[in-house]
Amino acid sequence: MTKGGLYISFMNSKTIRDIFLHFRRLNPHPTTELRFQTPFELLIAVILSAQATDKAVNKATEVLYRKANTPEKIVALSLAGLEQHIKTIGLYKNKAKYILATCHLLIEKFHSKVPDDRASLESLPGVGRKTANVVLNTCFQQPTIAVDTHIFRVANRIGLVHAKTPLETEKQLLRVIPDEFKQDAHHWLILHGRYICVARKPKCYECPIVHLCEYKNKNLNHVHK
Repeated sequence: MTKGGLYISFMNSKTIRDIFLHFRRLNPHPTTELRFQTPFELLIAVILSAQATDKAVNKATEVLYRKANTPEKIVALSLAGLEQHIKTIGLYKNKAKYILATCHLLIEKFHSKVPDDRASLESLPGVGRKTANVVLNTCFQQPTIAVDTHIFRVANRIGLVHAKTPLETEKQLLRVIPDEFKQDAHHWLILHGRYICVARKPKCYECPIVHLCEYKNKNLNHVHK
């Protein structure tokens, strides 16, 4: 809840720490499932991943990056050429336009390098706060949290936060997660949401933090009433 504009967690700090200790014990070095070798490759992959699975993106970029894995090489493909490489991905026509415009801007303004600050990243076509956060966290080791549908669901469901928007969720998570876990929290939460705390029927029977989860405890209390 909020009081005087400040977020007050319903979950105590010890429980929050225990949750992330469990995540760290099971997966000490989490990372994105998108395949990349450079910040540029990750940037393009994240732009492509909107409303698409990582598996689909990896399949497309595996071929694309063999031919074009720099801004200059992407530009050389032309719009039609880029579209041919990513046509298996949803919204590929719009994404191709964004990627091509981003490559031009990277060449003209950033010496073909992916910038490591939020304002510059968000100035690129097709790059919003979530995409910027992924790049800042994964490539530049900044303790950001990119709130996608998985993280929004998991964070609110298990009781880490109580927020109505992705931005509120991000801000609340950054307040309540201990500093030692902030670098990896994004990846732990997204993987938990992707494979365990799924949307329709969360796999509570497989969950390593079920004993700490507000959602599960609420359901148990409801059953016993």
